[in-house]
Amino acid sequence: MLTYPNIDPVALSFGPIQIHWYGLMYLIGFVAAWLLGRWRASRPESSWTTEMVDDLIFYGVIGTIAGGRLGYMLFYGWDSLVANPLNLLRVWEGGMSFHGGLIGVMLAFWVFGRRHGLGFFRVADFAAPLVPIGLLAGRIGNFINGELWGHRTDVPWGMRLPCERFPEQCRDLPAGADWSLPVHASQLYEAALEGLVLFLILWLFSSRPRPTMAVSGLFLIGYGLFRFSVEFVRLPDAHIGYLALGWLTMGQLLTLPMLLGGATLLALAYGRRRTA
Repeated sequence: MLTYPNIDPVALSFGPIQIHWYGLMYLIGFVAAWLLGRWRASRPESSWTTEMVDDLIFYGVIGTIAGGRLGYMLFYGWDSLVANPLNLLRVWEGGMSFHGGLIGVMLAFWVFGRRHGLGFFRVADFAAPLVPIGLLAGRIGNFINGELWGHRTDVPWGMRLPCERFPEQCRDLPAGADWSLPVHASQLYEAALEGLVLFLILWLFSSRPRPTMAVSGLFLIGYGLFRFSVEFVRLPDAHIGYLALGWLTMGQLLTLPMLLGGATLLALAYGRRRTA
């Protein structure tokens, strides 16, 4: 069994100012996307410029943070938002919804495309392979924050958590227990699948010319399948629980439209190419 390294969520402190690992992970994700985008734009066959990539990342940052936080509060933290609307601004505590961030980024891409005279899917197809690295970094941030744990397990890679930091994981253990029973580190599963594996799939797929909408469609299907699968071992939010059938979670419900949309985009992309 593995043991949680118990990393301090605060990376650096300067008096009352604290820099959290969660925020740094987002910064790492944006910088990685910026570097990868500039490299791809510099290729001879690219119709993009590095300046366009700079502008795209700026729009993407705004869309990701605003949409991700607002989506989380609407989908998962409505009661907290109603109790105190200022909780919307407490990003450093964690709580970012991928589905909300996706909506925010889509709006940002639309505005960017209008400004640069590009169609929405031309922007989305270029940006889709850059996103998974940010997802990987964000899930590592979840792991350091100690949130989004999975169910208890007896697999060899199950992770024991320190009871001092995670007392809710040790409630049914004898008093004075130091470590919880092993649980799935579902954040790391998502980091590997939604981050690393999805990045490799999209990067290789988009390295050759593809019909418009194909890369975006593959991104939606890939993320949707990986997220839907990991939700089976990830604990649902305590204040929401399972929505139906004893296993359907909010994350899975929000992922279903992505799977349908991705399949539709791929069908349209290759259907239009055959027609042409």
